[in-house]
Amino acid sequence: MNTPKDLLVVGVGTMGRPYLDAAARLGLRVRAVESAAAWDSRPTDLAETFYRVDGHEEEAWAGAVAAAVAERVPDGVISFAEPQVMAGALVQERLGLPGPSLHAAVVSRNKALQRATFAAQGIAQPEHLLVSDLAEAREWMLERLPVVVKPLTLAGSEGVELVRTAAEADDIVARRSAEGKVLVEEAVEGPEYSWEALVRDGEVLFENVTAKETTLPPYFVELTHRPGHRFDDAELAQQVRKLTYGVLAAIGMRTGLVHLEFKVGRRGPALMEIAVRTPGDYLPDAISLSYGFDLYEAVVRLALGLPVDELVRTSPVSWSATHFPITDPGTIKSIEGVDDASAHPSVVRVRLRKRPGDLVRPLTSSSQRMGHVLVNAASPTEREDALKHVRETLRITVGNTSTEQNTAE
Repeated sequence: MNTPKDLLVVGVGTMGRPYLDAAARLGLRVRAVESAAAWDSRPTDLAETFYRVDGHEEEAWAGAVAAAVAERVPDGVISFAEPQVMAGALVQERLGLPGPSLHAAVVSRNKALQRATFAAQGIAQPEHLLVSDLAEAREWMLERLPVVVKPLTLAGSEGVELVRTAAEADDIVARRSAEGKVLVEEAVEGPEYSWEALVRDGEVLFENVTAKETTLPPYFVELTHRPGHRFDDAELAQQVRKLTYGVLAAIGMRTGLVHLEFKVGRRGPALMEIAVRTPGDYLPDAISLSYGFDLYEAVVRLALGLPVDELVRTSPVSWSATHFPITDPGTIKSIEGVDDASAHPSVVRVRLRKRPGDLVRPLTSSSQRMGHVLVNAASPTEREDALKHVRETLRITVGNTSTEQNTAE
């Protein structure tokens, strides 16, 4: 009898649970490293052992992963989110397991390293400046307004802020000079996209473009993702291919799931950033629906060196989206229309994290959104109809003002 392969999943939470579901279907032995914050809700029925991480730092995750590996060497490792990327990559590199490569992991975790790496390779990206104190960048900013200020390692648009005027430059310098190292970039004005790809030994097996909607400036919080996007302009499509494949080569990407973000400005597509981990916002759920295969299972197979070619489809079979309802800041008085929104035939689920009585803060990062809606339709038109239905039906009352969710369209 063959011994089941052993999979170590680093970080589960809520959005990582489909990896455990896929592993169960494949008959794998599963262990998981989990944060203290998610410990009480860990799915003990989907993993035989959990290793607790007390802390948020990369070093804490690395320590827990090292303990798990010392107990039993896994056949494959999947790192879910940003803080877990390095912990997984260190083990993959040391044990010779499939993974993105330690070089790719290190570069992906630091936006300044990305800019330096891609500048040397001639990758199209914004003009930029790395400073240890934002005050050092004041004159540079004033000569190039508008600009964007970014922290080096955070995710979910946290700390990303647009600066449009001299007054805003003075304000952000006053507020954020004590922050330490930051990246300042020229603002690329144009539509935003992401590119998701499955890569095996440097070969792209699957790729998808997702069109995005975000909040209005000065912050860039993502509100709607539409996978399966196709560029009508053949020249632009070729430029996007050159950019995305060039980035993979520049970071030395080997095996795994890639999430790359770019904008199309007046000079064409320009790279925003790259991540060698699972994209957030339930985007893999939407991509799985759009292409008719389980993206999570494909990643599990790649991590273990199992066959994946027959599973993967490269053309959309339906048209999905993830959408994030928002409202004005304040205390939620009521939420109406959830059942009506859920009843639409193209709405897969409506899942809200906030309830009446909860406080809604000004929206400056993805972590502050109040939930998500997943839709899946037979055509792009039907997808838009479903999104319109959700926007019109789902109503959040804040304070004394009843507002329809504002999606910054």
